[in-house]
Amino acid sequence: MTIFNTFDISASGLSAQRQRLNVISENMANVNTTRMPGGGPYRRKNVVLESEPMEKFASMLETPEKVKVVAVKEDPQEPRVEFDPTHPDADDKGMVAMPNVNPVLEMVNLTMASRAFDANVSVIRTAKTMAQKAIEIGR
Repeated sequence: MTIFNTFDISASGLSAQRQRLNVISENMANVNTTRMPGGGPYRRKNVVLESEPMEKFASMLETPEKVKVVAVKEDPQEPRVEFDPTHPDADDKGMVAMPNVNPVLEMVNLTMASRAFDANVSVIRTAKTMAQKAIEIGR
């Protein structure tokens, strides 16, 4: 595996985690959104990641794999229902359909995505330092 493969793999991880961070931020921003253009409350979204083998045959023998975002899907869990007769979206019984977003779960996901992002940055920095040291040795 070359140093460039390392950069490619880490870059794909950075891109995937950035997308995950964006979706988590969207979920957190819509934690109280009860009305969407399509009707009903906001539905929590999840990013689906998948490993992707490198294109070159030689790299297939070493099995390095990149990561890619396959889809962003809505969570199938039903919205939670709260009693609030003063809410503009309350039904005749005073019940309001709220988004299925759990802020605690989103914060855990945010921390995990952030740490994965930082780990990929660390790999790129280390590979860069190794490449610089190799150039210095070659002088």
